[in-house]
Amino acid sequence: MKPYLQFGTELAEKAGEIMLKYFTLGIKNEWKSDNTPVTEADIAVNKLVIESVLKEYSTHGILGEEESFMQDSEYIWVCDPIDGTIPFLHGMPTFTFSLALTHNGDSIVAIVYDPVLKRMYTAEKGKGAFLNGKKISVSTAESFARQHIGVEGTLRSGFAIEKFREALDEKGVRMYSVLSTSYEGLQVARGEFIASIFLKNNPWDNAGIKLLIDEAGGKTTDLYGNEQRYDKPMKGFVGSNGVIHDELIELIKSTMLNNSK
Repeated sequence: MKPYLQFGTELAEKAGEIMLKYFTLGIKNEWKSDNTPVTEADIAVNKLVIESVLKEYSTHGILGEEESFMQDSEYIWVCDPIDGTIPFLHGMPTFTFSLALTHNGDSIVAIVYDPVLKRMYTAEKGKGAFLNGKKISVSTAESFARQHIGVEGTLRSGFAIEKFREALDEKGVRMYSVLSTSYEGLQVARGEFIASIFLKNNPWDNAGIKLLIDEAGGKTTDLYGNEQRYDKPMKGFVGSNGVIHDELIELIKSTMLNNSK
């Protein structure tokens, strides 16, 4: 069997070729029951992941956004074939292939690939985080002022997101949403953003980012500040540079998680 990281990076390169083959204006798509789009590229990449994992590691499970192959195993590969399908659909290059190997719910290997800019982000637990082989680190910023935070969520999430946005604005934070939580999470891992926040419960959106941020020196938890598994539904996600994490969690609790008007 191949080493996990070698397998993952080779798979990411193949996935990237498929993504770029389809990346053009006028991509056909369908709408899923959760009101999110899916393209032929999403399906093709997800299928590639399942076939490749089962061929190399027959006892492992695969949890994918479009299709899964789950079996009784401590090892689960968690994959988002295209994280950022909406920008992908509209010709915007802010999407990634995201893959993580989890062991009993803990991410131990991560590969997130930006095929447009040929940026391969990799991490193994305890060994650091890297961009194209060069070590990366989170920001050392100690305050929110003039910093950048990615926020992915809508009013339909059930959280008081507008109250949270107002609180961040008062602190002088610039907020971004590029409709790809992994793309924003990469900005945290390489020190461009101080945090990335995700309000949904999809593990495939964050299993890889979780390890990259941790190994780059940051901190990751659910919206309540707790550790969580990444091979089953989550309670949102907060990834930060670690320095401002506790303050950010308290801000989330006092605004977004407090639905009283």
